Amino acid sequence: MTEIPPENYSQRWADDTRVVPPLTGDERETLTAALDWQRATFELKCSGIPAERLSEKSVPPSGLSLHGLVRHLAAVERWWFRLQFAGEDLPLLYYSDEDPDQDFDSLDGDIAEAFAVWRAECGHARRIIDGAPSLDQTGIRAKTGEPISLRRILVDMIAEYARHNGHADLLRERIDGATGY
Repeated sequence: MTEIPPENYSQRWADDTRVVPPLTGDERETLTAALDWQRATFELKCSGIPAERLSEKSVPPSGLSLHGLVRHLAAVERWWFRLQFAGEDLPLLYYSDEDPDQDFDSLDGDIAEAFAVWRAECGHARRIIDGAPSLDQTGIRAKTGEPISLRRILVDMIAEYARHNGHADLLRERIDGATGY
């Protein structure tokens, strides 16, 4: 495994532009800031890696890669905010009944495009959250028909990113030895 030279540590932290979630604030502000911090953390974990290395499945026997994670997170953003909560009629991203794991398995396509799709889905999610009059507002879960509140979706999305940021930590460390964030 490649070690990061100590002289590069301060530069890595200098690149950290995340906005720390507030220590006080209302529920919406706290939850949205925590989710944005997790999103920014994921992006930092992927930064500075050559594009061709982002598709490496570097923690065998796992099939995870940073490229696969960005595709998966774009799909999850769309699923929860646009399809489940807002009820938009859109196709699923990186999924079909014939190939349900294509977000992780089928890493064809440009990685820059995958990041652009993820960023766009995060932007759509932010607009949906901002437009909701209350965190009590509900969408409908497609699989069960049950209502689900925006509050619950935000909590679940924070957990989703936290889990995958842990995966990204391991993948990044195996690629170039970098840890942190």
